[in-house]
Amino acid sequence: MALVTNRLLCITNSRAYLKASLYPLSNGAPPEQARSRSYRRPGVPPENIPPWKRINLNFAKGVEGVKKHFGLLKKEMLGRFEGPEGRPLKEHILEQTRVIWEFRGPESLAQWVASSDREIGGKSEAYMKMGRNNLTALLYGNLCTEVPRDGETRYSGYCSLRSKQLLGAFDRKKHHDWSNFNSLYLRIRGDGRPWMINIAAETYFSHQKDDMYNYFLFTRGGPYWQDVKINTIGFTLGDKADGPFQLEIDFIAVCNDRAHTEEFAYEQYKRNPEV
Repeated sequence: MALVTNRLLCITNSRAYLKASLYPLSNGAPPEQARSRSYRRPGVPPENIPPWKRINLNFAKGVEGVKKHFGLLKKEMLGRFEGPEGRPLKEHILEQTRVIWEFRGPESLAQWVASSDREIGGKSEAYMKMGRNNLTALLYGNLCTEVPRDGETRYSGYCSLRSKQLLGAFDRKKHHDWSNFNSLYLRIRGDGRPWMINIAAETYFSHQKDDMYNYFLFTRGGPYWQDVKINTIGFTLGDKADGPFQLEIDFIAVCNDRAHTEEFAYEQYKRNPEV
């Protein structure tokens, strides 16, 4: 009986996780409302709300959406005549550095999602706001490694910040083309905690394991800015040290560093992995 209950619980949590992935968090909600609702403690009945009651039909919003997406489509089509990614060909060829994310106003925070282990019942908290003079982004919160007493979760204690999926007209998936660059360039200021930077690749057509490139970022702490170049993007904190944290970000860019060389940066998956 316990085995059947555990299996049903795993299936329920998997469905809830997929549902949370398909419906991302809203931009304008306060932190208490912007957290994912994918986790449900054992013994708590699920919310049996019919799907049609979750749909909010609004004619004015529909008209605004049509105007927005046709405007994006027009911009994309005209940009192809101008050059790659809507920029002149000369600029595309000679470009050495490109700023991908720059935090210069509250609207720039809408491109990011802060999350923590609270989604799985933990007690960590992560929030994001503008820094001083609205010229930087500040990721802050509290890390707690206490494991929820649900009989299922074994590890806890993480906070993360990830960028939202880049979308084109009619919500088509778009991807960042950084093929002309070999380094990731960040200007950050931390409190001395180590962070892990994650760059996720598209795996829809991949039959291999999930591809994610990681880099450990060790912040010095103090009032001085750190210029970091990553040669190989979300930010994950999980150093198992309970307490508050903060990470301030000025901008994130890619650059073509001529001084950078690499001998071997390619790995192969095991043909016959151990079971």
